[in-house]
Amino acid sequence: MTNPTLKLYSFPLSGHAHRIELALSLLGLPFENRVVDLAQGEHQQQWFLDMNPQGKVPVLVDGDAVITESTAILTYLAAKYDADGRWMPKEPAQQAAVQRYFAQASGPLAAGPARARLITIFGAPFNQPETIENAKAYLADLEADLNGRNFLVGDAATFADVAIYSYVAHAPEGLVGLESYPNIQAWLQRVEALDGFVAMPKTEVTAAA
Repeated sequence: MTNPTLKLYSFPLSGHAHRIELALSLLGLPFENRVVDLAQGEHQQQWFLDMNPQGKVPVLVDGDAVITESTAILTYLAAKYDADGRWMPKEPAQQAAVQRYFAQASGPLAAGPARARLITIFGAPFNQPETIENAKAYLADLEADLNGRNFLVGDAATFADVAIYSYVAHAPEGLVGLESYPNIQAWLQRVEALDGFVAMPKTEVTAAA
């Protein structure tokens, strides 16, 4: 039965929203997924702007709490629903390491793989060659981070993996291939094998990097 206090406002092709859908599923939390029709401008309607004045998904409503920005929502979910530290380690150095990947999610991941995908799927007016080079540089760093590791922080999956997964898995949709990154490919498979994993819909593109 759906938990009436948890409601996710999302969009199927948003990697930011998928992070939260994946986190909720991995935590085993029932929730109502309310798809916001971005094409029809629903995110600019007053009822949505009252929740998030920036007009962006995802938004998580938990009772009286309204949380925006995907990594902030991950932090909230960990604080409220992950008492044993399974997804947000309690050991300070590991917790800092997770926050490092949250920063990457809002920085080089957003400016690279995520932005490249915005160009091909949504026609965003960014410099495509520069964005693809930024994406490749980020993926090279991530490939090095994963050398000898199964997951990004510690020996098990954490919300660091959740924060990074969606836009890396869908990088080919931005014409950024993953063939040169075997560590990343193996890591994606490990994330996809987690109990509770849910996929984000794929969008076909006709060209290749």
